[in-house]
Amino acid sequence: MGKEQQVNRPIRNSEYKTVAGSAAAQRGWRDLIATHRNLMVEAREFLTPAPHRKTPTNYPLRGELATVSRNGASHERWQHKPSQGNGARIWFYVEDQTACLEKACTNHPKQTE
Repeated sequence: MGKEQQVNRPIRNSEYKTVAGSAAAQRGWRDLIATHRNLMVEAREFLTPAPHRKTPTNYPLRGELATVSRNGASHERWQHKPSQGNGARIWFYVEDQTACLEKACTNHPKQTE
């Protein structure tokens, strides 16, 4: 058999694709997968159908962190906690049918303290 290539999970027309908005977000996502693989599968499964659904672990940030500007447009910034028990956080915004990861970190971001 030749070199294996991963086959990504397709998404439904009604679902949101998830993309890394920067190299730092991509590295953070990889770090989270390395340390919390099952939680990250659950996070992806949560973000795919409705990333802007408010729950105790998924909500818009407030104050100075409430918005993010990208390409001349303002977007509501959200935070997803993969688990209540650890400090891992994912910051993202939604544009059209895309959840764009802005930050993915294995510990609590200092900006929200």
